[in-house]
Amino acid sequence: MNIIIPMAGMGKRLRPHTLTTPKPLIPIAGKPIVYWLVHDIAEVCGNHIENIGFVIGRNFGEAVEKELLYIADKLGAKGHLFYQDEPLGTAHAIYCAAEILEGRTIVAFADTLFKANFRLDFKQDSIIWVHQVSDPSAFGVVKLNENGEIDDFVEKPTGFVSDLAIIGIYYFKSGELLRNEIKVLIENKIKDGGEYQLTRVLETLKEKGIKFVTGQVDDWLDCGNKQATVETHRAYFNFMKEKRIISKSSKTTNSVLIEPVYLGDNVEIDNAVIGPYVSVGDNSKISESRIQNSIIQKDSMIKNANLANSMLGNFVTFEGKATDLSVGDYNTISQF
Repeated sequence: MNIIIPMAGMGKRLRPHTLTTPKPLIPIAGKPIVYWLVHDIAEVCGNHIENIGFVIGRNFGEAVEKELLYIADKLGAKGHLFYQDEPLGTAHAIYCAAEILEGRTIVAFADTLFKANFRLDFKQDSIIWVHQVSDPSAFGVVKLNENGEIDDFVEKPTGFVSDLAIIGIYYFKSGELLRNEIKVLIENKIKDGGEYQLTRVLETLKEKGIKFVTGQVDDWLDCGNKQATVETHRAYFNFMKEKRIISKSSKTTNSVLIEPVYLGDNVEIDNAVIGPYVSVGDNSKISESRIQNSIIQKDSMIKNANLANSMLGNFVTFEGKATDLSVGDYNTISQF
């Protein structure tokens, strides 16, 4: 099984955090979004993952590239890095990883998380993962025929067609077929809205006899903006069996930890109440503070703060009082 994860986008709705950190590497309950994405796909597959291809921008930097390869290794797979130099559409992003587009393949766009109880049926030609939504007009949806197979793909329908929204994860029994159809698209410069779109490839495969069915997920979680990410962070803690994840190298002095809570390596907590639903990244220090329902990333220092529903980036220094923050990397804020 190969997994391809297009993630070269800028994540503009999650700025300022994505100015310095690609959105898929923003931590949720102590681990990057992309880690949870692959982890949860592996649970649905129940199958060994051989290769994970990350399609990224060249400006991501060496540290990000090393972290992605480390994530693949931690999940028992070989990591590959592919570059998308121009934003030429979803099909183009997938084709950047043509080298591993073979055999059983899952394509998962790294801007969504999910929880599902179904197991993948590898005998199917293709499975498109969907979630039932109350307002289909905001999404791409699938229309089913009387046999339960996908009959049509409709982007943001104005009238009711279906309430099964495509969540951005796709299984293909033959990665080679997908690769060949995208190649035809690119070689013949067949674009929609100026880009090479996966939807057109799916339509072509369907016309050639490939049968598409759905895999319906129970939860579909958004990390599009700060508030949605904080809410997803909370939801993931609820999914986890272990509610108290504390590194042995972290230190707490005269403090209270309210589960669920995550403390990374070398975290120092002094005279503070932390939790519930708080994750604190490696090397961060918090003192004289009350923090709940928040994400604190690495190497940050917080003092005299009252934070809730907040995200603080890496290398942040915050001293003062607040209730709801979204602070990017390398910021210093003092309030008196």
